[in-house]
Amino acid sequence: MAKRTFFHLGGIGLLARDLGRAAVSRWEFGEVLRQADTLGVQSISITNITALFTGMVLALQTAYSLSQFGGKLFVSRVVALSLCRELGPTLTALMVAARVGSGITAELGTMAVTEQVDAIRALGASPVRKLVLPRVVAVVAMVPALTVMADFLGIMGGLFIAVFDLKIGAGFYITTTLQSLRVNDFLHGLCKTPVFGFEIALIACYNGLSASGGADGVGRATTTAVVVGSIAVLVTDFFLTKLFIALPLGIN
Repeated sequence: MAKRTFFHLGGIGLLARDLGRAAVSRWEFGEVLRQADTLGVQSISITNITALFTGMVLALQTAYSLSQFGGKLFVSRVVALSLCRELGPTLTALMVAARVGSGITAELGTMAVTEQVDAIRALGASPVRKLVLPRVVAVVAMVPALTVMADFLGIMGGLFIAVFDLKIGAGFYITTTLQSLRVNDFLHGLCKTPVFGFEIALIACYNGLSASGGADGVGRATTTAVVVGSIAVLVTDFFLTKLFIALPLGIN
């Protein structure tokens, strides 16, 4: 198992090196835009629904936990800070890892087992530049945008619960949210998202291109990409959080 893990890490590293070389060549912006629509725009529904109900559940749980201490009025601050700094970026990345990671792996895996990738090489083109680079750029660009929308929808979900369930005024909720949030809190979460997007796309592309063994191999590669991508997001989130706490962004 350790040898296999080392092989995967080495293969991903080599793919990242080839990706860096391809990035300095001429980009196919039309393909990047198409992938941004397929991988990013079409993921809006799942990420927004996740964030909306996360904000609603967070508001309910916070009110239940703080009510015995008379802290129900702090619901808006807890929801906003939790979503913008941590839950919004992380849950969005996990949903992208599940939907986008599996989609990329299945698509490239099917191309690999049907020898379409070999055909691209035979024509003298680079599979990394034609297949990997547009997907990586699209995911890296779209995950931050999805996170911004998720943060907003999550806060609105908390507002819905605060007004209709907790009987907290909408004006008070919005005012305390704006007072508690700083630019640093927003950037703390947003700056993680390009890293999440890069590793999700890179892991998915590697597993897709290295798939073999027909449909069964594509299925195994897809499962591996989702699992490894999700774990990578959680592990990276911990270290980035430690880094940003130790090195504040310096914006208030």
